[in-house]
Amino acid sequence: MSNRLIIIPTYNESMNAPILIERIFKYIPAASLLVIDDGSPDGTAQVIKELQKKFPTLHLLERGSKSGLGSAYRAGFAWGIERGYEELIEMDADLSHRVRDLAKMLAAKEAESGVSLVIGSRWVSGGEIENWPKTREILSRSANLYVRVMLGMGVKDSTAGFRIYSSQILKRIKLEEIKSEGYSFQIEMTREVHRLGGKIIEVPITFREREQGVSKMSKNIVSEAMRLVTIWGFKRFLRIK
Repeated sequence: MSNRLIIIPTYNESMNAPILIERIFKYIPAASLLVIDDGSPDGTAQVIKELQKKFPTLHLLERGSKSGLGSAYRAGFAWGIERGYEELIEMDADLSHRVRDLAKMLAAKEAESGVSLVIGSRWVSGGEIENWPKTREILSRSANLYVRVMLGMGVKDSTAGFRIYSSQILKRIKLEEIKSEGYSFQIEMTREVHRLGGKIIEVPITFREREQGVSKMSKNIVSEAMRLVTIWGFKRFLRIK
């Protein structure tokens, strides 16, 4: 069994998920994958079941309804830790994260000792974005700057969803107490790793906007993240745990 588990949450990704899965197994054949599907009405789960006939290390966790990104990753982390995986990887199903960049991130983690979290970063030197409107770039850069100021972390892309966690750091985080979803989940997890003294490194990636399907981004996701960062920031300034 590979010691790495790639976790891919899905909701209506029947077109994109098969392409990503084929690419992963082509370039990282020893990978183990866990797809967590939230009852996609477009039949994503059935597509994955067909692919399981071809790829024996492809796993599927079906949930009855759309329960959120954070909830999906918490379930995936618990599933992977229970089965002894040492590295747990977050990856989007919409092809915005490139497999070649995952290889770079894995190599960077192996090159340094004691790394708790690798973030595939859009905003470090060498990072790029493709097919984004300028307004969205400004929003993302501004949000990450706000996170750095409020939370006192040096991470430049705290909202990034392309990540490698060590199982050691995940076991120290009380995942049942992580309640946020969307971007705020990524920020909260980064905050927890930082609070616990975990070593965080950022690796430049190219983030590509999805070509098929519908984005899950919404005003509610953004507002939740900003509200929670503000609360966490004031707690930090007031030294409230």
